Amino acid sequence: LRILLRDHMVLQKEPVGAVVWGYGEPGAVVTVTLSGDGGLIVMKKTVRVKGPSGTWKTVLDPMDAGGAYVLMAQQGSENVTLRDIYFGDVWLCSGQSNMAMTVLQIANASQELAEAARYPYIRVFATAPARSDTELEDLEQIDLPWAIPTAENLGHGNFTYFSAICWLLGRYLYEALRYPIGLVEAAWGGTPIEAWSSPRALRACGLLQDAGSPSSGADLQFCPLLSPASSSGTSPHWDLSGPQTPSVLWNAMIHPLLNMTLRGVAWYQGEANAFLHTDRYNCSFPALIADWRRAFHAGSSGQTEPLLPFGFVQLSTYRRQSLDDSFARLRWHQTADVGIVPNARMPGTFMAVAMDLCDEHSPYGSIHPRDKQNVALRLHLGARAVAYREKDLVFQGPFPTGAVLEVSRGLLNVTYSQELVCRRRDTRAFEVCCSQQPAPCGWQLAPIVAAEARTVMLALASCRTLVLGLRYAWAEWPCEYQSCALYNTWGLPAPPFL
Repeated sequence: LRILLRDHMVLQKEPVGAVVWGYGEPGAVVTVTLSGDGGLIVMKKTVRVKGPSGTWKTVLDPMDAGGAYVLMAQQGSENVTLRDIYFGDVWLCSGQSNMAMTVLQIANASQELAEAARYPYIRVFATAPARSDTELEDLEQIDLPWAIPTAENLGHGNFTYFSAICWLLGRYLYEALRYPIGLVEAAWGGTPIEAWSSPRALRACGLLQDAGSPSSGADLQFCPLLSPASSSGTSPHWDLSGPQTPSVLWNAMIHPLLNMTLRGVAWYQGEANAFLHTDRYNCSFPALIADWRRAFHAGSSGQTEPLLPFGFVQLSTYRRQSLDDSFARLRWHQTADVGIVPNARMPGTFMAVAMDLCDEHSPYGSIHPRDKQNVALRLHLGARAVAYREKDLVFQGPFPTGAVLEVSRGLLNVTYSQELVCRRRDTRAFEVCCSQQPAPCGWQLAPIVAAEARTVMLALASCRTLVLGLRYAWAEWPCEYQSCALYNTWGLPAPPFL
């Protein structure tokens, strides 16, 4: 008898039921008992082990937040007992190296690690990097079994465990919600979205060239639209050690988790796709979200909600002087080319803008900024607004709602959704397309003349009356640290747009 859970874990609380699963003798009956303090039995479930897989799964009754509980699975004279079990909200954190950065690597690391012991009701779990050509039912290896947070297991090493963004997100949520939070990390540096996508999701975007079974590990024919050796003449020096093969991380690191009942997902990935299938990301990312939602809903016997809240971090920065616009295009594609989320193509999602959290002197390379606190803070605001439906909570920056051309004054007035704070006017923030022909576009600077309430006035000296397009912060490194052109009164940056 084996149960695929551990001591110290957090299971998903009401209004849904947590799923408990494991292995046993085919045909045998497994009794699952949940007990409270003093051995008082809270609930008892029986389930028969399926043959020939030898697996069993049962759904617990919805439980209020709290604990501690004892969970026991019994098959005949055999039993497995798990202790110190709590009920709360479980979040999955996934992506590439910016998600994998540990608390040890971020700004103010020593203080963050010292404070870990203050949060014994946040529990952490980290999968080990693994790949597989077929869908696995169980994790091949675990880096960190369910554990109470300590300085050691939050700062184990560089790009190992535990994820700083995941930890900080969980901590901010705990401080807002005041009940247990379970955090599951499944991240690997240098990995493209195709490796995290199931064959179903890849086929939906025309990205899988095999004609085999749904679990086929056939290689995707990567044809980067932009060479990594961009116009700056330099090649990316960030971590490309992760597997590039389609679905291998879905198979080994996500599929084994599908039985879990989740409250939400946090995702930080995209740097690899700034050089691989960049202009397919507007399909591959929404497809991954929709596919993960279907898979977790089905795997948890319908307990994980169909519109599983999905938050993500928009790409930060990389090379200051680069003229390559692949990062800008990827940021745009992260929103399915709408510019802001949630939207019709990406319902139930939320985004943390990070282009103003640049870190040119990061010892891990400028592509790995150390300010993960602001990233997680912005992400948790989105979670509270979208996942927890907190009304009137401002969780995103201002976005344009319209533009009016004043021909006589040579101005373009751009109206925004929120009151504006203009921190810098001397940046190349706004550009206008004023070519005689729509393609290729001749983008020219449109300086900020004034910013009043919800309107920005742009000078169009070079464009006159011909304006075919407008874009904002369309660069790999669009602004300095916390000094983009536009924010709202809550300090949230305006996202880029085209």
